[in-house]
Amino acid sequence: MQTISLKLPETLLAELEKETRLRRTNKSALVRAALERELASSREKKKPSCYDLARDLAGSLKGLPKDIATNPKYLEGFGE
Repeated sequence: MQTISLKLPETLLAELEKETRLRRTNKSALVRAALERELASSREKKKPSCYDLARDLAGSLKGLPKDIATNPKYLEGFGE
């Protein structure tokens, strides 16, 4: 296992020490568990974009103009 150094404010260090005593574990194990939870949680929160959801549909319609998304004449009245 690799070792890293970490700077903590006194209040957070005191909370960490208190929690390690309550759980009867060490600081490293508690920090690892918290980091694993946080990283897993952030991966779950990432929601797919609209493009991600419709990627398989991109370019699937035939016969449309190639400049449909950029030519102003096709955008007249859009959003009204």
